[in-house]
Amino acid sequence: MKKLLVSACLLGEPLRYDGDNNADKVSHLKILLDQWMAEGRVVPVCPETLGGLPTPRPPAEAENGGGDAVLAGIAKVQTYHNEDVTQAFVTGAEKTLATAQRHQCRGALLAARSPSCGVGEIYDGSHSRNITTGDGVTTALLKQHGISCFTSDMADELIHWMNSE
Repeated sequence: MKKLLVSACLLGEPLRYDGDNNADKVSHLKILLDQWMAEGRVVPVCPETLGGLPTPRPPAEAENGGGDAVLAGIAKVQTYHNEDVTQAFVTGAEKTLATAQRHQCRGALLAARSPSCGVGEIYDGSHSRNITTGDGVTTALLKQHGISCFTSDMADELIHWMNSE
């Protein structure tokens, strides 16, 4: 039975940068998420808090590249106050990967466009809400280790993945 790492904010935990949650983003998946949780198939995680960042915290964005560039040391993650929080994002990604591996999660449902959890698109680092192609730091690390990553916008793909073997 497949296990799924899930951004805790999507499960209603108030861990977003602003102290809110993203449960509304997965309302269309609530019945399935509840079922998967009852079956012990969901492992909640928040990479940013695992990396030592507080909640609430200033919003941050990956600058000069996405998660792969951050992991390669050629880009960084900064708050809109120009505070470098790269190490916290990398540490959070590493701890999230360790959690996924410990629980044998082969997939992850992550918060869209986040500098940690974005899948396929993230904010561009300008702190102007512009979106660019790329993955968040955690997503990039999970993908490098063969973990399938999804956002709530990819519900059909996620359901198919969870039901396949």
